[in-house]
Amino acid sequence: MMKRILAATALCLIGAVATAYAQDEGANRESTMKKIGGSMAAMAAIAKGEKPYDAAVVQASLTTISESIKAFPGYFPAGTEQASDESSPKIWEDKAGFEAAAAKLATDADALLAQLPADQAAVGGALGTLGKDCAACHQTYRLKK
Repeated sequence: MMKRILAATALCLIGAVATAYAQDEGANRESTMKKIGGSMAAMAAIAKGEKPYDAAVVQASLTTISESIKAFPGYFPAGTEQASDESSPKIWEDKAGFEAAAAKLATDADALLAQLPADQAAVGGALGTLGKDCAACHQTYRLKK
């Protein structure tokens, strides 16, 4: 009888830990996407002429995008499919495709960092490139809520 109680307790604890882990990963995913979105918004303000061109803002934004997206695929380990975020099951079904989409954004952000957009028009062009990467990934790997 005591073994059954201990076994049941252990299973409950394992389930609770797995749920908490999935929620933590969901929070990491959300936080990372907010960082990327904030960086895109900062560059959009420059591209639209709402803010003056500022090379430091552009560089910081591209650096944030690059670093964040490189870490992003690591927030999707097996067992976190049930996190309460907008992640599509396709991420785990096509892990290689998802990782390739993230790598494409990282590569493009790194290329833009190496050849920093030098004015408002160039920032607009950079946003066009990065926006296509984001849209392609979101279309396949993000659920609409």
